[in-house]
Amino acid sequence: MSKVYEFKSNGKFTVTVDDYNVKIQSKGFSNFINKGGSKGEKSIPIKSITAIQFKEPGLTTGYIQFAYSGSSETKGGTMAAVKDENSITFVKKELKQAREMVDLIESKRHADSTTAQSTAVSAADEIIKMKELLDAGILTQDEFEAKKKQLLGI
Repeated sequence: MSKVYEFKSNGKFTVTVDDYNVKIQSKGFSNFINKGGSKGEKSIPIKSITAIQFKEPGLTTGYIQFAYSGSSETKGGTMAAVKDENSITFVKKELKQAREMVDLIESKRHADSTTAQSTAVSAADEIIKMKELLDAGILTQDEFEAKKKQLLGI
C-alpha cells in the first residue's frame, strides 16, 4: 500500500512511499531551476537508504535529505538541500506531514533489515540441520555442498 505526501509551500514536491520505494516528484519552475533542469520522478529503493537527514524549518526552510548507496551526499545545509535531487524542502505548516513521512520510511527500513536478519538466521539453521544429516550418513558430501550453496545463494 502506498502513501502520498504533497509538499506545496516551498518548492512543490509529491513524495510517494510504498513498501519498496520512495518516489520524489519535483514540480514547478523554481524546482526546475534549483535542481539544474531536473524533472520527472526520482525513485529510491527503501532498502538502499543509508541515512535520512531531517532539518526542521526555523528561520530557513526545513528539508529531508536521503542518502543511499551510490548517491553523493551534499553538504551545506538548506541551500545545498534546495539543489539536491535527493532532498525535499518544506515549511512549518508541513512539519507534521514531513515527520510522519520520515517515520513511515524509517519503519519500512527497519522492517527490511529485520526480515533480512531472520532470513540469514534461518539459512544458517538450515545449514546446521543439513550438517547433522551429513554426519548421520543420511546425506552425501555432494548433496550437503549443493544444499549449502543453494541456501547461501552461491
